[in-house]
Amino acid sequence: MGLSLRQRLLPLWFAGPALLWLVVFFAAPLVNQLSVSLMSGNSEVGYDLTWSFSVYSDALSSYGAEFARSVVFAGAATLIDLIIAFPLAYFIAYKAGRFQAFWLLMVVMPFFVSQVMRTAAWKLLINDNGFLVGTLRDIGLVSADGRLDATSGAVILGISYNFLPFMVLPLFATLQRIDRRLIEAATDLGCSRFTAFRKVTVPLAIPGIFAGSLLVFIPAAGDFINARILGSPNTTMIGNVIQNKFITVLDYPTAAALSFILMTAILILIAVFGRLIGTKTLTEAAV
Repeated sequence: MGLSLRQRLLPLWFAGPALLWLVVFFAAPLVNQLSVSLMSGNSEVGYDLTWSFSVYSDALSSYGAEFARSVVFAGAATLIDLIIAFPLAYFIAYKAGRFQAFWLLMVVMPFFVSQVMRTAAWKLLINDNGFLVGTLRDIGLVSADGRLDATSGAVILGISYNFLPFMVLPLFATLQRIDRRLIEAATDLGCSRFTAFRKVTVPLAIPGIFAGSLLVFIPAAGDFINARILGSPNTTMIGNVIQNKFITVLDYPTAAALSFILMTAILILIAVFGRLIGTKTLTEAAV
């Protein structure tokens, strides 16, 4: 084997394990679920591949409200996380100094606890008879018969809390890479601190905003834990429906079809979001 041929094959050798991993644990299960979604039958007699594409239209018409609710909840949580995470990431990147590692540890600390336990803790915090709700009632932010538990707000709050680190970390990494001399140059040329932040820092942080938004929105749209623990039947998300279909009802074709519809919807929303932000800007910033 010639040297030039070995040089051309070397990248394939390095990429081989990753490609094998993707084929075994992503592509193969994806193809399997696609075939399952096109089956007909029931859990008693079994399922046969009949190429029944009508399951997609039936699933979409039956659970359109859950799809819409999932997108709205995930979008709201993503926006809330961005509002909270940007100042926090900015502080850690520029103001934390020698305590930077400590603040990063505080951000990732919730990952040391199960998501179920974290969500259950929120259930205790927003209990109707708890201190938080009682205080909000005393100051008039919640009516006397109002509640936080089992509401849409509780579900969005839980999603926002659980996925906040996924927004903070990409933003921190992006902000830390920004050359501070650019900000100093903007202020030297007459820009105020706020104008320099708006016209220099924020545009350069767009890759982190994009990455953080994806890392929050994608798992949030398919989440079922927060809606199950903090919500009610009126706040059911599509993840709850898919879980119920797979585990309880054993309606595998509908569950698989719902999963593919959700994945397609997320890909479309990501493409639109990337188009609005500007893929050229993202590529240039990444380089």
